[in-house]
Amino acid sequence: MADTDATGAPSRLGRLLFAGGLTVLAALNLKNLDGRIAYADAKGVPAPTKLVPAASALLLGGSLGIASWTRPKLSAGSIATFFVGVTPLMHDFWNAEDGVEDELMSFLQNLAVLGAAVSFFRRASRD
Repeated sequence: MADTDATGAPSRLGRLLFAGGLTVLAALNLKNLDGRIAYADAKGVPAPTKLVPAASALLLGGSLGIASWTRPKLSAGSIATFFVGVTPLMHDFWNAEDGVEDELMSFLQNLAVLGAAVSFFRRASRD
């Protein structure tokens, strides 16, 4: 399978797999906004009533942009911004008293997704 499609964009399958999971994640965040805000507040996130919806919107917009390869640098940058902001605040395994392994796993998963977003950003920068 080629790693680019006819337009020169990265593989459609790869984009859809990456973006599909993130789109669902963003939609779940927005569907349970009160719960996400409460969790962020409990984690000490400043202004969670503003930051949680904004971060979820960044993730949703970025994932839809990657899926369609529309404004891919902005889209990948939005996803990267989401994970750079969210990962150390929400999955601070170094501060966890209980569930250290769960927080570490979530932290590492987010780092992997951040790495993919950086790769998409670099690919989009070549166009």
